[in-house]
Amino acid sequence: MPAEQLAEVSDLFILAAVLLYLLAMIGFALDLAFGQVRAGTVATRARQPVAVGAGGGDEPPVQAGADVPADAGSAAPRWASKAALVALLLGWGAWAANLTAIVTRGLAVERWPWANMYEFVVAICFAAATAFLGTHLRYNVRFLGPFVMLAAALGLGFAVKFLYTAAGPVVPALNSYWIAIHVSAAILASGLFVLAGVTGILYLVRGDGLSRLPSREYLERVAHRAIVLAFPVWTFAVIAGALWADKAWGRYWGWDPKEVWSFITWVAYAAYLHARVTAGWRGRKATIVQLIALACLLFNLVGVNIFISGLHSYADVG
Repeated sequence: MPAEQLAEVSDLFILAAVLLYLLAMIGFALDLAFGQVRAGTVATRARQPVAVGAGGGDEPPVQAGADVPADAGSAAPRWASKAALVALLLGWGAWAANLTAIVTRGLAVERWPWANMYEFVVAICFAAATAFLGTHLRYNVRFLGPFVMLAAALGLGFAVKFLYTAAGPVVPALNSYWIAIHVSAAILASGLFVLAGVTGILYLVRGDGLSRLPSREYLERVAHRAIVLAFPVWTFAVIAGALWADKAWGRYWGWDPKEVWSFITWVAYAAYLHARVTAGWRGRKATIVQLIALACLLFNLVGVNIFISGLHSYADVG
């Protein structure tokens, strides 16, 4: 198939991915809204406690009693469970469409397809969806579905509307095997960081008592595990970027804006992990730190390329 047609196929699969992500979001939202109510963080006092399943991974069950509404933990409607299954299938369909768009784009340009901002954002959306769907294979994180699917759809929509770059060659500095090492690691880590960020936001908005979200302890645990996985990958990406810079420009570090903000992002997430280990920070304080780190990450990935010129400005915007 000619390169022009492959590029058009890639664009069509991006649109298909956006539609499927939105449909999956609706399905997950229905499951979250009408599914089973989950336990709060405050233990309830019960005259005659009766265990009621919370339906959420390793989260403890709700204890029904005087302080718990009668319908707490009651079985969800059948259609709600079916909506969850359909949403999961749609999510995997969107994931496949996103992957196909990336592969066909790569075949069209005959290089790794994340050499400009459009391709990079498309890859990050794919990484975020992969992090969610992959985590769901092991843990019950269906509650993240509406938010991650919406983030992926909005990210792809933003890329198509404001960042789109026609398929074509890149500057010589990007014609290197390092793009498969450095940028791939950054994309993988970013997907996990986004997953942790979404979970952190849910932690802050969740109230006490009964909720359709898991307990704050469970939310914090999911976010922490994602960051623990992502941080060494981001560390590797920063080191690989320095090695690539030496090969391309003859120096490991030049205080280019992208390099500076990559390091700031690393420091912010290191501060989050350090505060948990040494100062024992948990809950709201730790969550705020990781969301500040997420803001640094997002500015590094998008803002630097749009608002600040530097050696990395070859990542075209539109």
